[in-house]
Amino acid sequence: MSYGRQTEALVRQLEIAPFLDVLEAEAPGSVDPETWAAIVAQAARFAEGVIDPLDTALDRQGASLCDGRVVTADGHAAAWRRFADDGWLTLALPEAAGGQGLPLVLLTACEELFNRASPAFTMLPTPNRTAAALLENAADPATRAAWVPRLASGEWTATICISEPDAGSDVGRIRTRATCERDGIWRVTGEKCWISFGDHDLAARIGHCMLARSSDAIGVRGLSLFLVPNTRDDGAANGVHVRRIEEKLGLHGSPTCVMGFEQAEATLVGEAGRGLQTLFHMMLLMRLSCAPQGVGVAEAALATATGYGRDRRQGGDPAAPPVAIVAHADVQRQLLRMAGRVEVGRGIALAAAVVMDLGERCADAGTRAGWLALAQFLLPIAKDYSARLGFDVASESLQVLGGAGYTREWPVERRLRDARVFGVFEGTTGIQAIDLLHRRLWRERGDGLNRFLALARADISVDADGMTLGPVLDRLENVAGVLAGWQDKARDAEAGATAFLDLCGLAVGGWVATRLARFAGDDAVGRRIKAAARFFLAELEARAEVEARLATLGGARLDAIGDYLD
Repeated sequence: MSYGRQTEALVRQLEIAPFLDVLEAEAPGSVDPETWAAIVAQAARFAEGVIDPLDTALDRQGASLCDGRVVTADGHAAAWRRFADDGWLTLALPEAAGGQGLPLVLLTACEELFNRASPAFTMLPTPNRTAAALLENAADPATRAAWVPRLASGEWTATICISEPDAGSDVGRIRTRATCERDGIWRVTGEKCWISFGDHDLAARIGHCMLARSSDAIGVRGLSLFLVPNTRDDGAANGVHVRRIEEKLGLHGSPTCVMGFEQAEATLVGEAGRGLQTLFHMMLLMRLSCAPQGVGVAEAALATATGYGRDRRQGGDPAAPPVAIVAHADVQRQLLRMAGRVEVGRGIALAAAVVMDLGERCADAGTRAGWLALAQFLLPIAKDYSARLGFDVASESLQVLGGAGYTREWPVERRLRDARVFGVFEGTTGIQAIDLLHRRLWRERGDGLNRFLALARADISVDADGMTLGPVLDRLENVAGVLAGWQDKARDAEAGATAFLDLCGLAVGGWVATRLARFAGDDAVGRRIKAAARFFLAELEARAEVEARLATLGGARLDAIGDYLD
């Protein structure tokens, strides 16, 4: 189906996203609905006309390793060049760094469209623009001058290079070593894995933003951040090697590489021993980009299911012609459930982006810290909700299509394969849940959660049909209180951490759905959004009750694991 409905929904949600008035007050001129609508429309045209036609080739041809270098699919280089030349890499980059200085919330809307067209293609722009922002903020002047303009233009590209065979989310166990030699040059030796676009033929040079151990300090205290290019300044090889490309379920057009580094020359970025802290901002931006990724793929699958449901005819009075399957209650339920989750996921992504914008643009340091605390609460929800949304909606769309959905004739099976990894990279569902429990609830004493509860209650508590959000917020607050008291029995709390994450997602989603039901408007676009939001709200309390009970069941139900593993 056309991108038109998605574009209309994005523009409408951009018009009614929370805290836009605060953003405009803090940074006058930031919010320009007319300009935003024009940019989103152009992004839709680019996604539909340039990226979408490429996605089948990316999936079926993929990337290959030839003579030690990665070769991408036919047409990929031309599309990348057009993407960069049209300025999409610079949308949210500060003007001082050669960017357009537009808010993250607008970029988030555009990224949803690009990901609908091809999540494999869109895996490259995100590390490029986030690395440019990182180097603009933390690199020395010479490195900044050399790299930021070229990353912004797409002439050079970048990766985020963290994971190792024995150190994934547990970054304190990283073993890749960086040493400063007598000539004053840092050199890095080690192995890294799961590196998206670790090598390719789309750009002249690739810079790896890498965590490596620069001292004997234990854990993350011994890690520093380095920029490790695949070639030296004179064009010679820099000891960076592609060991292999992973054979994957999906995202075939995005080469996932195992990389080796052998005395590769590196540039220290930021302060030695504070690598994780220096990389922090890039990681937040990349986590935010996971939200439009999941929503974009879900929207693509939903559009296919909706169109199929209108065209496919089955059932009804045997004496009459068969009816379109959208006439059946179960198909209606599936379509409305998917639509509700997509609209809510879109709203959560945009809300998180606005809060991130406020965390960067507010003049007062204390106010910025408050918005950043709220962002830290919203980001794991936005990331994980959308990650699972992409896969779940693709799966349910396949169900609507029936046997046809299981074939390559329809793109839904590709959406399903592509989306499965979304809940794995940038922190698995379990990691997001543990982070929410240990850091956001325990270490920070629920600061971000409490800010959300206060803002949601002050913002709106009753939707247009009189359905109340208050009981769900109360339930979340009560569960958080129980878990906050379980710090001395972490196993009990951790056993319910994912359910707590899901409950938080339902509460934030309910807040978004309540706003949509109130503010989306009464034209055709608004009615579609409201219909989806009302369905989400109709099931909200029942689903919240289930997750609340699961979150507080405790760890006793895990005691049988020993018998299971024997």
